[in-house]
Order: sequence, then structure tokens, then C-alpha cells
Amino acid sequence: MTVGSGINRKAVATRVAQRLAGPAEAILGYQEMIVEDLARAGPEAARADAGRVLDAARALSQLVGDIVASGAGDVDEATLRHDLRTPVNAILGYSEMILEDFEPELARGVASDIRAVIAECGRFLSQVDALMDFSHGAGEGESELDAGIAAGLERALEAPALGAEVAAGRILVIDDTKANRDLLRRQLERQGHSVSTAASAAEGLALLETAGFDVILVDILMPDMNGIELLARLKAEPRWRAMPVIMISGLKEKKAVVRCISAGAEDYLEKPVDPVLLHSRVNASLERVRWQRREKEFLARIEYERDRADALLHAMLPAPVIRRLQEGETLIADRIDAATIIFADIVDFTPLVARTDPPLLLKQLAGIFSAFDDLAAKHGVEKIKTIGDAYMAVAGVPDASPDHPQRALSFARDLIGTMQGEVGQGLAIRVGLHSGPVIAGLVGRLRFVYDVWGEAVNLASRLEASGQPGRIHISEASHAALDQLVRAPEAQMPELKGLGRVRTFLVD
Repeated sequence: MTVGSGINRKAVATRVAQRLAGPAEAILGYQEMIVEDLARAGPEAARADAGRVLDAARALSQLVGDIVASGAGDVDEATLRHDLRTPVNAILGYSEMILEDFEPELARGVASDIRAVIAECGRFLSQVDALMDFSHGAGEGESELDAGIAAGLERALEAPALGAEVAAGRILVIDDTKANRDLLRRQLERQGHSVSTAASAAEGLALLETAGFDVILVDILMPDMNGIELLARLKAEPRWRAMPVIMISGLKEKKAVVRCISAGAEDYLEKPVDPVLLHSRVNASLERVRWQRREKEFLARIEYERDRADALLHAMLPAPVIRRLQEGETLIADRIDAATIIFADIVDFTPLVARTDPPLLLKQLAGIFSAFDDLAAKHGVEKIKTIGDAYMAVAGVPDASPDHPQRALSFARDLIGTMQGEVGQGLAIRVGLHSGPVIAGLVGRLRFVYDVWGEAVNLASRLEASGQPGRIHISEASHAALDQLVRAPEAQMPELKGLGRVRTFLVD
């Protein structure tokens, strides 16, 4: 393939010229670090030569920038041989002298950087030779490669950008010059954006208090509060911190650009603002804003679902058990030396099932057990489960508490009182209490439950089954713990299944 004249040749020449930019930028970057290191650690005698190398590196970078900017189409051999090689020769000469004269005194990093500068000069000169060969028609293989790269770039630039269509946004322009405000407003409105303008930082802040915006364009040089100060004010305010701010100014100093970006600006445009560049930067900022909103909505949805899951988990398990699960425990089993088990059972519920409509029965049972749940929370009692029409709870689990018998008794009395009201709808319950040691833990994998085991559980169940409607049947152990709270209990000696005769008490 032979590279022809015209735009194709110019594209290839530009590609080759851009090759010069890489080593030129590397030379300048290394030399700036060398000068900084010598200024900090010496030797002082090497600083003058290092400064000369830096001046030559800057001149070289400027020359390469001019070639790239011009497209390299009109670059002649004399320019390549003389103008480019002159600063390179200076860089090489002074760098080699610094190494010869001061290498033992140089920090290891400085000597390494100087050698890197020398190596980059060699790479630069080889690229100059390649550009020379291209100008004489030599190096066809490499020219074909460059032509292919240039052609691919041209196709990419001319192809429609994916996702280029961005919905219109609400833009605030803050600039103290009316002509600038009007021009920016008209350019943005042509793209379909809704634009508001402010003639000062104070006016812009007032607009932000009353209206919402997606992007703000801020001039730097303003009398009352300059753009950098306004930017700091915006980023300090939580309501506006995430809002993209594009700085616009005639200042071309790199320091101004760096200061704005480090202070949180989204972008920086130089005046006069190119309309195409303005449109591109504003659309990019709007797209980021919309992605941020989608992210917030997604995170809010995740938080909502997490809260629902947490609420469901807290409905199933005690809070201390949930904390232990979240901390990574996989086997939760505890021996509780003293707890009080409560069993409550609805009297004559089985015949009621046979004659009651299922939805009505379930509604009635749900109302009763919901009231019981509220009472359990009130008295600090842990609901364990429901078994048909029976309700099981425990005081003193999972966290041990010395007043577990008292809590259990108060809870049992409120259960009976609740059933005597509207909730019970004419039904009555028997309640059994027993205090003793239990084992508590988490069982199951798919539908895990928190449960308690032990003789205390069996005895409390037997006490409920052998009790009387509207009364609390307590064991001798519970009675001993509740001696001051139980008035004139009726002593009993019932025959309990699997346990024989046991001394118990009936409490109102």
C-alpha cells in the first residue's frame, strides 16, 4: 500500500508527529522532577545545568506541540533536522555532563531519572528518523500501519456516539457579564435545555434556594464573590455538594484549572467557549447526574428491601440472636440456668373449629395472638411459638434476667384480662407457669426457629393442661420465687402425665 497525498497523507503524518509527543513529554516530566529533587537535596552546583536541560526540554515540547497542532503536513526536512535536534542535543549534552561531574553526589533516584531522560532522547531521535523516512517515501510497512490507525480513528470520530442523546436539563449560568450570560443561555437553549441566569454569586445562591438545577456554569472573575469562592460554598453545602459545576473563564493558567478541579469542579472551559465543546461537557455532566439519581433510587430500593427483611427477621427471632447471626455465629445454643416458661391455651377451641367459617376463625385467632404479642413486648417476655390454639412464651431468655418469674406472672395475668375483654369474644384460656433451667437455641436451615427445651418446658405444658379456665397454674418452684406477689394461692396435688403427683398452686 502506498500512502497518497492529501488528507490521508496528512493523517498519517499527524500520527507520526504524535509519536514525537510521547518521548518529548516524558523528557519534560522527568526533568521537572530532577530540578525539584536537586533544589531540595542538591548538589547545588548541578542546578544550573539542570535548569538549562529544563529550558531545552520545554522548548522541545513546544516545538512538538506546534507540529502536532499543524497536522505535520507542511513540516520540511530542515525543520526536523535543525529545530528539533537542537534542543535534544542540549538536553543530551548537559545531562551527560551532570552525570560525569556529580554522579557520586546525586541521590539514586536523580541519577536514574537523568538516565531516563537520555534514553528518551534516543527514542525521540529514532522517531524523528522515522518521520524523515516517511517524508522520503521509505518505511512503507510502518506507513501502512500508521495509515490504518489514522483511518480507524477517522471512522471512530465520524461514527455516531453511543448514548449521545441526552435528555434536556435545568442549567444555571452565573456570570457578571450580560453578553456572556446571554450567549451561553442561547447556545444551551438551542440544545433544548432550560436555562436560568444570574449576574452574581449572591443572585445565583438565591436562585438555588428557590429552584432546582442539574448543572451550574460559573464564571471565575466576578466582583462580589469569585467563582472559586462560590465553588467552595457550593461544595460545603450538603444540598448542592453533588451538583456538577463547570467553571468558565478566560484564565488560561494551569494553576487556575488545577485549583478548580481540586475544589470539586466537574470541568473547566476556556473563553471564548466552543459551542460544540460546551454541548459535550454539559451533556456529559447531565448523564452523570442521571446515573447518580438512578444509583440513589437503586440504593433506596435495596435499603427498603433490607428493612423489610430485617423486620421479618425480628418478627421471627429475638434481637440478641439476630445480632449474633450478623456477627457470624452459625451455631447458637445457650444454657439458661433460670427462666420461666408460660403456656396459654384457649379452652374448648377444637369444637369451635368444627362450627366456624375458616376465614372468620383465622381472623379471630389472629386478633387474640396479636394482642398476646403486644403484651409479650410490654412485659419483656419472648414469644417462642404458637401450637394450634396454644401460645408459648418464656421470660429470662435469651438474655438472663433475675425478675423472670415476676415478668411471667404479670404477663399471664394480662393474658387472662385481655381474654375477658373484647379480644376474647367470650372465650377463656388456661395458663401454666414453671421456673427452671432450659436450653435455648436456633434450629433449622430453611425455616429456622428459636426454641427452648428441657423439663421446665414439659412441666409448664402439663400445668396448663391441668389448670382451670381464667386461672394461672404455677409450679412450686415458681411459687417460691413469687411468694410476695401471690395472695392465698390454692395448693393442688394433681396427677401430671409422665410426672406423677406434683405440688402446684392455682393463682387468680
